[in-house]
Amino acid sequence: MPDEPKTLDPAARPATTTAPAATTTPHGAAVTGDSPVPGRAQRWTLGLVTLGLVLAALNLRPAITSLGALLEEVSADLHMSGTVAGVLTSVPPLCFAVFGITAPRLARRFGPAAVVCAGMAAIFAGLVLRPFAGGTVGFLAASALALMGIAVSNVLMPVIVKRYFPDRIGSMTGLYSMALALGTSVAAAATVPMTAALGGDWRIGLGVWAAVAALAVLPWIPLVRDRDRGAATAGTAAKPGTAARSGAAAGTAAATEAPALRITRSRTAWALGCYFGLQATGAYITMGWMPQIFRDAGVPASTAGVLLAVTMVMGVPLAFVIPRLATRMKNQGPIVVALCLCGLSGYTGLFLAPAAGAWFWAVLLGVSNCSFPLALTMIGMRSRTGAGVVRLSAFAQSVGYLISIPGPLLVGVLYQHSGGWGLPIALMGGLMVPQMIIGILAGRDRTVEDEC
Repeated sequence: MPDEPKTLDPAARPATTTAPAATTTPHGAAVTGDSPVPGRAQRWTLGLVTLGLVLAALNLRPAITSLGALLEEVSADLHMSGTVAGVLTSVPPLCFAVFGITAPRLARRFGPAAVVCAGMAAIFAGLVLRPFAGGTVGFLAASALALMGIAVSNVLMPVIVKRYFPDRIGSMTGLYSMALALGTSVAAAATVPMTAALGGDWRIGLGVWAAVAALAVLPWIPLVRDRDRGAATAGTAAKPGTAARSGAAAGTAAATEAPALRITRSRTAWALGCYFGLQATGAYITMGWMPQIFRDAGVPASTAGVLLAVTMVMGVPLAFVIPRLATRMKNQGPIVVALCLCGLSGYTGLFLAPAAGAWFWAVLLGVSNCSFPLALTMIGMRSRTGAGVVRLSAFAQSVGYLISIPGPLLVGVLYQHSGGWGLPIALMGGLMVPQMIIGILAGRDRTVEDEC
């Protein structure tokens, strides 16, 4: 085991000892000899990981939402056609799906912390290079570099939580989900006024976010040497609330379960992937089209932007509450139903009276969008081991983002050909029904290891 002194003679142990003695982490959790954060680890280690999680989460969306705010200026300056600009809005989920699937192999080779550090560096490099791109190809390439870093970090966030905080999955998932929602809303709301304050050049407005990405690299640098290549996490609890495995048992499980796990055979993994995809579809449709729905209903443009900000900000407090609540429940189906009913009610309101109840519909849709932190929490709960979490996270997010790609494009096509928002909104609301059904299946109290 990595944490045992090499000079320790197993024969010198008492005959009655069958596993390494449990120690206590700085936050009070009992762990065994192979835990990634054993009892002798200093408190600053967990503090550093916590800081790294928050800063990483803050940088997982500004590359997307800052561009959306200035897409008109970027398209005009780089002479992008409407088709190319439309493709650009579909690049993020495509990159998340394509690059996210590589995260498990990279984590096994270099360790999850090192991969997240590299991901933050890729985001920084992409955001630095993007404003200076001389044409569309260079701009897309720099954007893809940043999105590649986002993709692998997206997948490994639940893994980092499971690895360093096995007894606090809900609270830590809530913390970085809250930071992610905050980064999303701040970038969307602040990019345009900040660009105007800095002289009106979109290149400066987009480039400013590279400074935030640079800060996110720093906390991960001391953790790069932590290269537990076996399963990305060891010594985790079998299920939330149960005792941790012994060091010997966990080590054996990590060695034997990782090669045998066939994630595609798990119904729960497929349910999580489809649930993730449907909630991502709703989120991208909301971010891309909700302001236009309100504007076409007679709401002023400035107010429509604020309504979108309200929807995004709802994720800040709820992203912290929902994961904590989810980990206290064996079955997360009731939460799935509640969130989907909020979404269905919001879309019904948009269909019947978009302007009259605009603020209420924005709040309801913001609550519904909190299916994202719930999905991340369920990923951490649906596997007993870190090897399972990293594979499940990569599978569910890659499948999910592939599912989400056509959603915003389909809404645009329906809007263009139907001449109004009735049919697109009906589609949005209709997607809540399969999302609810599949989410109930994904929320059942079982693990992927039981099905593979």
